[in-house]
Amino acid sequence: MVDVVSGSSGGSEAAHPLHKTGGSPKWFLPLFGFVVLGGLGYIAYALGQDLATASAVPWILLGLALLIALGFEFVNGFHDTANAVATVIYTRSMPAELAVIWSGFFNFLGVMTSSGAVAFGILALLPVELILQVGSSSGLAMVFALLIAAIVWNLGTWYLGLPSSSSHTLVGSIIGVGLANQFLAPAGSATSGVEWGQASNVGLSLLLSPLIGFGFSALLLLVMKTLVRNKALYEAPKTNAPPPLWIRALLVFTCTGVSFAHGSNDGQKGMGLIMLILIGLVPTAFALNRTPDINYLDAYKATSAQVETALGKYVKPGVVAPADPKAAVSDAVKNKTWTDATTPALQAYIHSTGVAVSGYPTIERLPNGLVGNIRNDIYLIGEALKLIDKRKLLPMDAADLQSVSAYHKSVDNATKFIPLWVKVAVALALGLGTMVGWKRIVITVGEKIGKTHLTYGQGAAAELVAMITIGAADQLGLPVSTTHVLSSGVAGTMAANGSGLQWSTVRNMLMAWILTLPASIGLSFVLFIVLRHLF
Repeated sequence: MVDVVSGSSGGSEAAHPLHKTGGSPKWFLPLFGFVVLGGLGYIAYALGQDLATASAVPWILLGLALLIALGFEFVNGFHDTANAVATVIYTRSMPAELAVIWSGFFNFLGVMTSSGAVAFGILALLPVELILQVGSSSGLAMVFALLIAAIVWNLGTWYLGLPSSSSHTLVGSIIGVGLANQFLAPAGSATSGVEWGQASNVGLSLLLSPLIGFGFSALLLLVMKTLVRNKALYEAPKTNAPPPLWIRALLVFTCTGVSFAHGSNDGQKGMGLIMLILIGLVPTAFALNRTPDINYLDAYKATSAQVETALGKYVKPGVVAPADPKAAVSDAVKNKTWTDATTPALQAYIHSTGVAVSGYPTIERLPNGLVGNIRNDIYLIGEALKLIDKRKLLPMDAADLQSVSAYHKSVDNATKFIPLWVKVAVALALGLGTMVGWKRIVITVGEKIGKTHLTYGQGAAAELVAMITIGAADQLGLPVSTTHVLSSGVAGTMAANGSGLQWSTVRNMLMAWILTLPASIGLSFVLFIVLRHLF
C-alpha cells in the first residue's frame, strides 16, 4: 500500500484526513452482508429462471466469462470511484470510511437506474460480424481478450496510484480486438475492423471531457472567489473541523452526484459486455428480449412491412435483388457502402425475415432453433438501415425515414435489452469495488496533483463540474472518464487558485492518459490472436 504521511495531530493542527476516527458502526457489517447475500440470491434465482428456456448451458464457460466481466466492474469501482470521494475526504466533509460507503451506495443506485444507451454505444465499436457470431470461437476470443486486457491495464495503473481511465481502457481493448479481427481475415475478404465513425465520437468525448474538467473547474473557482469572499474557503483546512455547513452540503451533494453518475455511465459498460456473453453462450435464452409488451411481435411485423414498402420506392428499374440478399446486405454493412443492388437486397432480406416470424404470435412462441438466427437477421437489418438514416447513403423523403426510425425502435426493443438481474450484478460489483481499493487513487488526487492541500472551494468546483459533465454524457449515451474529468478538474482549480501543480504527478497522469489507448489496443490485439487459436 502507499504510505500515508500525516501532519501533526497535536494542538489545533489538522490530523491527516485518512487517519481513522473510529471503526464502522456495529450495524454496518450485518447490513452489508445481508445486502450482498440477498443480491447474490436474487441473481442466482433470476439467472436460473432465464436459463430454464435454454436448450443447453455451457456452465463452466458461462461462469468464467461472467466472473471476468464482473471482475472488470469490481476493478472499475475501486479504480475510478476513488475520485468521487477524494474531495469530501480531504476537505473533511465526511470521514473516509463513511464517504466510501456512501459513494458505493450511490454507485449502486446509478447502475440500477441507467438507461443502457452507453452500453450499446460502446458495443457499436465492435465489428458487426463478431457481434453476429459472438457464440463462435471468434466471438468468445473477442470477449475474453478485451475483458482481460482492460483488467490487466486497470490493475497496473491502480497499483502505481495513477488515475487512468477505465473507459479509455475498454475502448482501447475493443479497438484492439477489431484490428486483430481484420488482421486475421483472409486477404480480400470483406471483414470489418473498427466502426471508426462511432470510435471518433467516443474518442472525442474522452478527449474533450478532461479539458472541460480542467477549464470549467478553474473558471468556476474564479467565479466563486469573486462572488463568495470568504478567505477560509480557498485555504487549506487548519483544523480537523468540517467546513461551513453550506459548503459541506455542496461537497457531499457533488460527491453523491459524481458517484451516481459514475454508476450510471461506467456501470453500463459491464452490462453491455455481460449481454454479449449471454447472447453468445446461451442464445436461446438471451438472443431476443422475451419480456417486452405482449403485442411487440405484431408491432415488429407492421414496421417491417412499412420499411419493405418504403424501400420499394427507391429500387431502380431493371435492378433485381441478388441471389443471396443477406450476403449483399452484410457486405454493405461491413464496407459502409450502398449500391443500386443493395436496395432490393435489403428489401428482400426484410421480407424473408418477416415471413420467418409471421407464423408466431409472440416472442415466447418462437422455436429455440430459430431465435439466434432471427436475432442476427434483425440486428443486421438494423445496422443496414443505419446507413440510410445516419449516413444518408440512400436519400429518402421524410415519411419513409420515419418508417425506418420506427423499425429501429422495434429492433432495439428486441435486441438491446438488459435484464434486471444483470443490473443488480453489475451494481454489486461496482459498489463493492468502491469500498475496497480506493485509498491509492484518493491519495494521488488529494495530495499529489497540487502543491498544497485541497481547499473547500477547489473540492466543490471540481466535483460540481465532474457531476454535470458525466451526467450530461450519460444522457447523450457517450462514455466519459470519471477519473479524467475529476482529476483534471482538481488540477484546474490548483492552477486557478495559484496553488501550483506537482508536475511529476501531472506528467505521470498525462502519460497514463496517452499510453492507455495504445497499451490496451496492443494487449487486446495480442490476446485476441492467442485466444483465437485456443478456442
